[in-house]
Amino acid sequence: MKAAKPPTASEDRRQRKARQTRDALATAACDLILEQGPAGTTVEAIAERADVTRRTFSRHFAGKEDAALDFVRRDGDRINALLRLRPADEPPLLAYRRAVRDWLADRDDPAWHVRPRMRRLLSLVDSEPDLFAAYQRIRVDAQEESIRIVADRLGTDDARDVRPAAIVDAAAGVLVAALRLWARGTEEDPGAADLAALVERAYDALTSEAAAAVPDSTTEE
Repeated sequence: MKAAKPPTASEDRRQRKARQTRDALATAACDLILEQGPAGTTVEAIAERADVTRRTFSRHFAGKEDAALDFVRRDGDRINALLRLRPADEPPLLAYRRAVRDWLADRDDPAWHVRPRMRRLLSLVDSEPDLFAAYQRIRVDAQEESIRIVADRLGTDDARDVRPAAIVDAAAGVLVAALRLWARGTEEDPGAADLAALVERAYDALTSEAAAAVPDSTTEE
């Protein structure tokens, strides 16, 4: 089997250009939806603000909601990449928690929540059905990949073994719960400002409750 050839300089340039175009479209979609609301935002307006054609938009995104929430997809990919790098002997739930921690701590490529107005956008997800549906699709896609990664770590088949899905659904659910609580805060609310600390408290709550829920075989009837 031949090894894959490394990308040429021209391929690298095309990839960078495609990434820049996608980022410009995602930023335009996010800005317009925050300014005008989802109902008042059109794909044509997003393409115009990003200075590309409507056809170019369609090459990157299925709709305006997917574009506005592209940061969710990107950060899901980053969490999964970090999960793959965790030590093989680390328990999967702890590995996922630490992958999330490393994502939130990355100062070279900061997590999306530190960008301006992200609280407002995440709040809209709960109130706008189309945004919520797009968010759920993106989140489920990321979790499906996480399940495959955890199954590989456990050396099992996720189609027959419930553990990978149970672990990922619990770990990702903690992150979603922390994000929703964070989104209800304000930029002036110091108690909700530190998402990383809120996520850690949420994981502590999960592990504490899980430990308390273990049946005591000596008291079982």
